[in-house]
Amino acid sequence: MSALTEINVTPLIDLAFALLIIFMVTTPLLEQTIDVTLPVEVAKSQPQAREEFQAITVDQKGLYYWSADQVSLQQLGDLLDTMAMDPAPPVLSIRADASLPYQKVITVIDMVKQRKLTKISLDTKVK
Repeated sequence: MSALTEINVTPLIDLAFALLIIFMVTTPLLEQTIDVTLPVEVAKSQPQAREEFQAITVDQKGLYYWSADQVSLQQLGDLLDTMAMDPAPPVLSIRADASLPYQKVITVIDMVKQRKLTKISLDTKVK
């Protein structure tokens, strides 16, 4: 019987390939921290046929609108409460100015989610 004089490198190569795959998968995820301008859409998507929708708009001054009527945050909540009682509520189209702080949009989305309204559309400008 002779002693083995060579090291088996097959497990080390398998480990190197496994690490390479892990790095290849995680590197694109790390690049998502780059600053981007979100409210611009490159290609116009074809929306599904909607029978009915309700627009909520937040302008550049942070004022809230229900369709074309200016409302306070409390009034917006009341209108959403009324809509939540509807057995088939319309799609909510949330429109916000691109220069707005992100928190203003999240406040509206949070109000919608609290009332368990699930049909939401975030409008963007087509480039």
